[in-house]
Amino acid sequence: MKLKKISFSILAVALLFITPSCKKYLEQTPDNRAEINTVDKLSQLVSTAYPGTDYLAFTEASSDNSEDKGEGIGTLYDVIDLPYAWQDVIGDGRNTATSYWNACYEAIASANQALESIETNKLGAGAAPYKGEALVCRAYAHFMLATLFATPYKIGGANDAPGIPYVDKPETKVIQPYSRGTVASTYARIQQDLEEGLPLLQASAYKIPKYHFTPVAAHAFAARFYLFVGAWQKVVDHATLTVPGNDFINNMRPVSTTLRTYGNAEYQINYMGSGQKYNLLLFNVDSFYARYSSPRHGFGNKQRAMFSAIGNITGKALANVVLQYSVPNYTTYKFKENFFTTGPGFGLPYLAFAGFTVDEALMNRAEAYVELGQNNLALKDVNDFYSQRIVGYNPSSDAVTTAKISTYYPTITDPKQGLIRTILDAKKAEFLQEGIRWFDIIRRDLTVVHNTIDITTKETFSELKPGDPHRIFQLPLEVKTSGVELNPR
Repeated sequence: MKLKKISFSILAVALLFITPSCKKYLEQTPDNRAEINTVDKLSQLVSTAYPGTDYLAFTEASSDNSEDKGEGIGTLYDVIDLPYAWQDVIGDGRNTATSYWNACYEAIASANQALESIETNKLGAGAAPYKGEALVCRAYAHFMLATLFATPYKIGGANDAPGIPYVDKPETKVIQPYSRGTVASTYARIQQDLEEGLPLLQASAYKIPKYHFTPVAAHAFAARFYLFVGAWQKVVDHATLTVPGNDFINNMRPVSTTLRTYGNAEYQINYMGSGQKYNLLLFNVDSFYARYSSPRHGFGNKQRAMFSAIGNITGKALANVVLQYSVPNYTTYKFKENFFTTGPGFGLPYLAFAGFTVDEALMNRAEAYVELGQNNLALKDVNDFYSQRIVGYNPSSDAVTTAKISTYYPTITDPKQGLIRTILDAKKAEFLQEGIRWFDIIRRDLTVVHNTIDITTKETFSELKPGDPHRIFQLPLEVKTSGVELNPR
């Protein structure tokens, strides 16, 4: 199998054939995976069916949430600078697209092993929530692969471009042929797994539910998935089920109240914490992302303006925390790196980040309402969102209205497109440094403009337009061994 890189020692294999114990070794089963024959073992296996790395660095750098701050300003990192220039990063180091590809297929392998073990060992009704989790995990990992490494799904289109290999069985061979199928077939199989798995989920199956696909987390995933395929009513239905009693105001990020009262350390610890109602699914990932505090290409003055009174549609400053290391190096301070010690002076950096939040679910619903022609409901969601981001929010003066939209976006004459732009811009600011902007860029065919400042301070601009092959991240070179074609360049 070459969908992910496998370390394989030729020397070790050769030694099997020259040692006295060769015959005895060959009599053993070649698959040394532990037998998953109890529900407890199954639950532990399924907990590994989540990607162990993140997409944050390369999606943020590629998006319009980053800018060139200038020669000699900030630190240079290949894993950020190359995606900013829409160039491929060679290798599978931390925070690269290749490392995320590998992590997704490793998660899929765990999900597939869990599903096979349930059937093989007849684990019964007690295995149902873990079967559901494995199916939804498999759907999620394939969805993320399709989103990042294949042509974006086009609502109403043929979607006959190459998708990504959909793996639904444990792998028993080192090299195995795979087909990418089509975007249409990939999304159909994602939907099948998601819809089969979601009804089986139970939050009570987990000691720390926020690190698992509970029903509410899966509904948030479903809302995002159906947003991509244009099933608008399903977006509304699933997003609504992410909070009890449709009470989004009291379950989303309390940006203008509780969060802004924290000191810096307390804020960083709590923002992505498992005790927060707004975090629906957290990932623990091997990552250096929290260390990229002052990159040359990243959060600068242009993005900072989004939080000012004149930089957003409300006309009021947003209460989101923005910290400054030195002008123009800013951070949202959302991520705290932890360190898992493996020996004296050795260890692994990791951070927790939210894959799904109440806030995203609400804004996804707002966009679906617009597509359904229910603009009043969309505006209510938008205003509920901003009510938690403006200190002393006053609905009579601060609410977003159709009149404000037409004034703030004078070049947009279609009220529907104006409202969609309002929603996308609100998400752009709120989820800065969280990677979500990239999903909206490829889904809505938005052009990305990046600046470049040379040593003479001359500034030039380049565009990444819809249809550009560099909007799709490149597959690892190793996949060619399994007959999987790379993306065009």
